[in-house]
Amino acid sequence: MRQKGDEVKSDATLGSANSALSVATLVARFLRERGVRRFFGLQGGHIQPIWDQAARLGVEIVDVRDERSAVHMAHAHADLTGEIGVAMVTAGPGVTNTVTAVANAHVARMPVLIIGGCPPRPQVNMGPLQDLPHVEILAPITRRSRTLGVGEQVLRELDEAVSIAFGDGGEPGPVYVEIPTDVLRETVSPALVLDEYLKPKPRRRALPDPSEVERAAEILSSARRPAVISGRGARRAGESLVRFLDASGALYLDTQESRGLVPADHSQVAGAVRGAVMAQADVVVVVGRKLDYQVGYGSPAVFPEARLIRISDTAGELYDNRRGEAEILADTSAALDALSVRLEGRKGNLDEEWSEGLQAKHAERRDSVGAALAEAPAGRDGRMHPNRIFHAIRELGLEEGWIGIADGGDLLSFARTGLDARTYMDSGALGCLGVGTPFAVAAALAFPDRTVISVNGDGAFGINAIDVDTAVRHKARAVFIVANNGAWNIERHDQETNYGLVVGTELGEANYARVAQAFGAHGEQVSDPEDLPGALRRALDNAPALIDVLVTRDAVSSDATKGLGFVPDYQALTPWNDAELERRGEARV
Repeated sequence: MRQKGDEVKSDATLGSANSALSVATLVARFLRERGVRRFFGLQGGHIQPIWDQAARLGVEIVDVRDERSAVHMAHAHADLTGEIGVAMVTAGPGVTNTVTAVANAHVARMPVLIIGGCPPRPQVNMGPLQDLPHVEILAPITRRSRTLGVGEQVLRELDEAVSIAFGDGGEPGPVYVEIPTDVLRETVSPALVLDEYLKPKPRRRALPDPSEVERAAEILSSARRPAVISGRGARRAGESLVRFLDASGALYLDTQESRGLVPADHSQVAGAVRGAVMAQADVVVVVGRKLDYQVGYGSPAVFPEARLIRISDTAGELYDNRRGEAEILADTSAALDALSVRLEGRKGNLDEEWSEGLQAKHAERRDSVGAALAEAPAGRDGRMHPNRIFHAIRELGLEEGWIGIADGGDLLSFARTGLDARTYMDSGALGCLGVGTPFAVAAALAFPDRTVISVNGDGAFGINAIDVDTAVRHKARAVFIVANNGAWNIERHDQETNYGLVVGTELGEANYARVAQAFGAHGEQVSDPEDLPGALRRALDNAPALIDVLVTRDAVSSDATKGLGFVPDYQALTPWNDAELERRGEARV
């Protein structure tokens, strides 16, 4: 009988040219050869063989306190670096604990590989420990979900899994694979280990169809009030996007998926007047963006004047909800560059009075934001407005490359205008609370020389607060700020305004700074806005650190006043819902 110690000795050195390797070693070797510097996970017996060999091969293991955090961290790593994000979790509750985070990566279309454990094959259908239909549970929210039950095929299937996660054959997104523990202990002959499955693969770059490019150029050449909306698919195309804006003269609106892609001081950025741009544009170029609730589903009620041009590297971002009069399925940089060439000298039809007027309004509102943050009044309870947090961060004068993360419901509305980081992440299209801590840990580990600040509502922070411990243990130098109003405030406001009662939306008077201190992090509680600058500087000097900021419940966010908590019938926001009702000829209730 083969002994565990014998396996470790041979696997640790990857064996000689003629020695067989365990499947667990091949998995670890695959990760290392594919450039995976670290993976995120929570250990368990079903995955221990891989865990052990990955550590021996020098792959960093970031062990978390809950499997959901592992997938959130892999998501953030993928988003920020463009690499595959990897999470490893054990069987049963180890897998089921990931479901929310996998769903978030699915909606965000992030290339994440989740490697799960499952019981040995000889115990199938006998009631083994932690046996659940993981594959079936995760299938609806992954691009692929499979059990890898043949040892000699595992490398091939891992290669396929990573390709699918990056979007080969469809949209990018999470892939789940599990390997029975007895398969992990099997050995594979070197003759069956093909290097082609271990070597990194270049990303495919599809070139645009010239006829579609010409069709789009003709539409844009006749446009008087063009606009651009970007999303996930534009994340690696910033320079090309700027060239296209210059060539087309279009006004620019980013979204949560592409925040900071274009410099905030670019003359065509018009985010502060996005409602007017969307309502008045006659051509809208949608670049790598689903037309989901955040952009009114592309509805004629929200874009009453617009013809659409859609550009993406994945078909799923071309045909949802509204078709484009021109649709370019290609690498977004290549498509934008091709269009820029076609548009040279063809801006004669632009309504410059329209664009210059909206640019001026945008600049006026943008410049007023700083003063509004600094002067935001305290509430009736005497506590500060959450905008004072963002004013204090701006006053730090951080380097351009700092990373800002926002997590929360009500707080997110304030963060969208107040948190001015070029590199930005938040709860995303799923509205997935609890991402602030794990996202920041992954960001700080991926970019140890960049400042990472995560601003969280207190409710959202509580979901994964325990992973401040992970930040301490792994020396992830992030600063966590908790806007503490003791409530799920957007829902509390909705209850108070529309239902006349408040129930189940208030939290206790928690001191989150003490929680951080208990884990060994620097922690302070701040109640006076004048004390925020000093507390922030100390937090940056002593990161990982947490600042618990006591803020008022009386600060009502724009999302709350526009009905995001109310959930109207047709659109996420009540102004758009009212326009939709008018388009449908229905009476407002």
